[in-house]
Amino acid sequence: MGINSVAVVADLGESFGNYTIGDDGALLTLVTSSNIACGFHAGDPRIMDRTVADCVERGIELGAHPGYPDLVGFGRRLIEATEEEIRTDVLYQLGALDAFARVHGGTISHVAPHGRMGSIAQTDAKHARAITDAIAAYNTDYIVICQRGLLAEESRKRGLEVGYVFLADRGYGDDGMPVPRSHEGGLIYDPELIGERSAQVVREGTVRSVSGNVVPLGHDADVLLLHGDHPTVLANGTALRAALDAADIRVAGLREVLAEKAQVALAAG
Repeated sequence: MGINSVAVVADLGESFGNYTIGDDGALLTLVTSSNIACGFHAGDPRIMDRTVADCVERGIELGAHPGYPDLVGFGRRLIEATEEEIRTDVLYQLGALDAFARVHGGTISHVAPHGRMGSIAQTDAKHARAITDAIAAYNTDYIVICQRGLLAEESRKRGLEVGYVFLADRGYGDDGMPVPRSHEGGLIYDPELIGERSAQVVREGTVRSVSGNVVPLGHDADVLLLHGDHPTVLANGTALRAALDAADIRVAGLREVLAEKAQVALAAG
């Protein structure tokens, strides 16, 4: 691993109209970066505007969190879409969030595909191509937050930097990848355990799987993700930050973490 710093990100702006999901105000005290819903799986123009403004005011990195057009399913269902539909849906959402970022004097740092769109893109070439084509066409400076797999590979083919994510509140299998939410242990409800696992993955690059084995993650943990709709997300975030502090792991924005790693790699030859 070699680097003792990590970004902490949460999914934000996932309310809609009169319906509130999560406590974004409290979460902003715990994170360095944001994944902001862009109106397709959650969020609306007023919420996007307010969330971006709050992040800019606090110096929180802005990230786009595009998903399927699936408000009813919160973007966690597979939508049968063509490659062109996926590409243009992602492009549309990037442009929408970027408009609010510009108005509030901010800059989008990264893109983290949401829910089923993001998970299937790790193994499905059509999704991986469509998502990265949209990002590369819009702004090649954007970092792609993902796990190992096709989305990371297609990102690098297009000259896009990758930030590897560890899902702090999700259970992992023996393959070092998250198990489905429906799987026993797929969601973790113990904040202290979430903190311990997060510190372990940053320090050692390993995670205890749902079967009890300690397995390698298979990549650096550049950023730790808290799901904003988790019922104990604030306790999770508080315990995570406490565990990182206890392990002397510095939290920083994702761009700063990746730049530090690049400098260390360059110095090592």
